[in-house]
Amino acid sequence: MDNAVILKSPGDLTAAPGFGARLASLPPKSKFNLGLGAAALVGVVLALLMWNSQGDYKVLYANLSDKDGGAIIAQLSQMNIPYRHSDGGAAILVPASKVHDARLKLASAGLPKASVGGFEMMDGARFGQTQFQERLTFQRGLEGELSRSITSLAAVESARVHLALPNQNGFFREQQKPSASVVLTLHAGRTLDRGQVAGIVHLVSSSVPEMSPKAVSVLDQTGALISSPPDTNAQAGLDAQQLQYIAQIEQGYSKRIAELLEPVVGRDNLRANVTADIDFAQIESTEKLFKPNQGATAEVTVRSEQTTEQSGSNPAAPSGVPGAASNQPPLPAAAPLTGAAAPLQTAQAGGPTANTRREAVKNYEVDETVRVTRNATGTVKRLNAAVVVNNRTVTDPKGKVTQVPLAPEELEKLTALVQESIGYNKERGDSVRVINAPFKVEPVTVVDTPIWKQPEILDMLRAAAVPAGLSLVALLVFFGMIKPGLKAALEPAVPPPGSAINASVGGAEALPGLPAPAMQMLEAPRDTAKLDAARALAKENPAAVAHIVRGWVNGQPA
Repeated sequence: MDNAVILKSPGDLTAAPGFGARLASLPPKSKFNLGLGAAALVGVVLALLMWNSQGDYKVLYANLSDKDGGAIIAQLSQMNIPYRHSDGGAAILVPASKVHDARLKLASAGLPKASVGGFEMMDGARFGQTQFQERLTFQRGLEGELSRSITSLAAVESARVHLALPNQNGFFREQQKPSASVVLTLHAGRTLDRGQVAGIVHLVSSSVPEMSPKAVSVLDQTGALISSPPDTNAQAGLDAQQLQYIAQIEQGYSKRIAELLEPVVGRDNLRANVTADIDFAQIESTEKLFKPNQGATAEVTVRSEQTTEQSGSNPAAPSGVPGAASNQPPLPAAAPLTGAAAPLQTAQAGGPTANTRREAVKNYEVDETVRVTRNATGTVKRLNAAVVVNNRTVTDPKGKVTQVPLAPEELEKLTALVQESIGYNKERGDSVRVINAPFKVEPVTVVDTPIWKQPEILDMLRAAAVPAGLSLVALLVFFGMIKPGLKAALEPAVPPPGSAINASVGGAEALPGLPAPAMQMLEAPRDTAKLDAARALAKENPAAVAHIVRGWVNGQPA
């Protein structure tokens, strides 16, 4: 064997104790601390697992009715947001990180709706309540029932009814009539026609004794009065449907302009507005025109023709100068009478005379044209379009961004596009104006909130506080209670005194000792100076070294 010192652990006839035996040999205090630490560590691990599975839940809405609670749960299921119940279902809880998001989404869906009480409020009447409290409860119940009835309409999202019921006294002349006001919130894109508004008015007036329909006012969510008294002249102004029709026409033209010009100038570089003059007048005219038949070639239509003919004769009557000469036959004249008066002729009998009469009447047809003209309602009389285009954004090679106005030729092209999109008609008086102006961009003020005040960070810290605390407790339990006990159990046992140690120094002499099982090689010291000195001493004086080792074994001081 080389010159080396080999030290072997002491041993006897029994084997080295195991981990269980060492753990059992610990003091009772160490055992108690080790068991308590292990139980605490298991509890902390279970608490962390339960916390991770459940998460931090906070109240989303409380004091909800069954109807609102069911609608909110259905909406949360559609949004894939986990939820829990508390207080017998009156409160709904969601994860803390999704509370604000869920509230905003539910608000956009119109949830929760304010629950309106009806006549069931009369069921909880208290003993000893005054007459005023009873009347007030009845009025609130009647308002709630009317609100429920109006909300059942398809176009109405919610409704509120306010009743003014004055106190009646014994004097008939001094009695005041009740009145009512109804505020409606309509669904997006829906309207009520005159018949539906009149139905709501009659519903309210018929539900309250002695209430006239004239005393009921109906308003929409914009504050516009949509119910007009029955005696109001409908032609005095435009009604709600006509105003809505005008708005639709104007929005349609504005949308056409935007869809046509946005690909050219950009989405946020265009503002368009169209004003439409709509004619809702209903005019009906009847014209009757007569045109005579003129010209030789014109076809003449005989309407009626009547011809009358009459003829007759009269007998001969005596003629001549009455007297004796006239009664004698006439004598022939011997010579013509010239320059002298002719002799009187005798009376002669006259010859018979004939009478004839002819009459013809002919009627012709005259051209007649009957024209009935009825103008359509809602015709466009005039259109006025105003368009503002932002300056063009130009980026130079250096990356500098500048605003450049549009050229006049480009404005003319844009004007022509706008005219074609709205159906420009010069004879109708339409006008189109397109101008170029820089848009003013409002500076956005960014509020620099410290990181420890940001809601996201606060929510994250609140959510991580419990896991971090449990983890810290687990570390304290492990290092303060479990690790000392495990260290004491894992340390090697101290060799009993009197054990034999075989030493071989230079291979010259073997020290006697009891046989022992396989010994564990001790770790060589890191500082080799003493080891070298011991080796040198063993080489120079082996007997002295053997004497020293023998004294160690026998328990004698060196």
